[in-house]
Amino acid sequence: MSVTIADIRAAQGRIAGAVDRTPTRHSRRLSQLTGAEVWVKFDNLHFTGSFKERGAMNRLLLLSPEERRRGVVAASAGNHAQALAYHGGRLGVPVTIVMPEGTPFVKIDGTRAHGAEVVIHGLDFTASTAEAHRLRDEKGYVFVSAFDDEGIVAGQGVCALELLADAPDVEALIIPIGGGGLIAGCAIAAKAERPDIRIFGVEAAMYPSFSARRRGETPKCGGATIAEGIAIKAVGDIPYALAEPLIEDVLVCQEEDFEKAVAFYATLEKTVAEGAGAGGLAALLAYPERFRGMKVGLVLCGGNIDARMLAVVLNREMVRERRLIVYRILGDDRPGMLSAMAAVIGGLGGNIIDVVHNRLALDVPAKGAEFDIMVETRDSAHADEIGRALRDKGYALRMGQDFAS
Repeated sequence: MSVTIADIRAAQGRIAGAVDRTPTRHSRRLSQLTGAEVWVKFDNLHFTGSFKERGAMNRLLLLSPEERRRGVVAASAGNHAQALAYHGGRLGVPVTIVMPEGTPFVKIDGTRAHGAEVVIHGLDFTASTAEAHRLRDEKGYVFVSAFDDEGIVAGQGVCALELLADAPDVEALIIPIGGGGLIAGCAIAAKAERPDIRIFGVEAAMYPSFSARRRGETPKCGGATIAEGIAIKAVGDIPYALAEPLIEDVLVCQEEDFEKAVAFYATLEKTVAEGAGAGGLAALLAYPERFRGMKVGLVLCGGNIDARMLAVVLNREMVRERRLIVYRILGDDRPGMLSAMAAVIGGLGGNIIDVVHNRLALDVPAKGAEFDIMVETRDSAHADEIGRALRDKGYALRMGQDFAS
């Protein structure tokens, strides 16, 4: 079991012209935000929307003619699935993908659109993998792991070769960890090119499989995370053995960190990232003191996020920044009350998004009403200004909730 820089360079030559070479760019906005010098590898710009194409194409090209005829099967939450389906279709290799229940529709539809047969089975990746193994044994398919495969790891390592060619001075790479294929390949390639470079992994707090294994503990994994692409209960044996000696630290991030990272990629970089794809930036936001002043490379490794989820994340970030705020006001239920409050809000430049009347709450007088007025503001200071103006006009803002200070 080994993957060397020679294997990765061979993969680079093997997939050249078949997989896009994505750009690495310096981000002035993210650098200002985090205090690090940030370089972003935009792997969300691959045709199927994620870094998985390099590994999938390399592994398919390593199949024998007889294996190509039999076809392949894999378990995937979506990105490996789409990459395998797309390149399998181009090479004439039949592809069957087992996906867990709850996989985002954009990934299911994308996989089917590339011609693969999709089987929805199991509540998580572990159950889907078991079903994929069953289909392998029953139908004679070749099982292609999303990460626990030397050919996959070698292909993913090409990402680091490209990044360092474009940004040769970066001092650290921050790479999301699910099954470990990407960080294993990138760590091998980066350390071969630059032995002094520092490698950091990122895991979701709900699925800390790599960091738990490092401590000799059984990982406690489970829950619905926005970073479903790295929601893996057990890191692969092959990538773990290859990557563990090369990784300086694994940074565990909370859901809020991933949400912020997705939102900042959209609003500051004007690009779309899925939760797992934004993991590097999530770690940079959660642990800024670790990287302040350093030249850091982030792999934005995927952009396949449902439009609905992206909208939810962006709105939640507006709530965190108090640019979307609800003023809960107790007042008299009489004509003109709402228009008078709206005049105060509108007069200060607040944009009313929604209004809800509650006349049935038992802690509201029978002749009164509770008004929830959702307002778009410029920033937190503007939200406070509107709240003070409403109070100055005699309106009673309900306490106990962080709707207005």
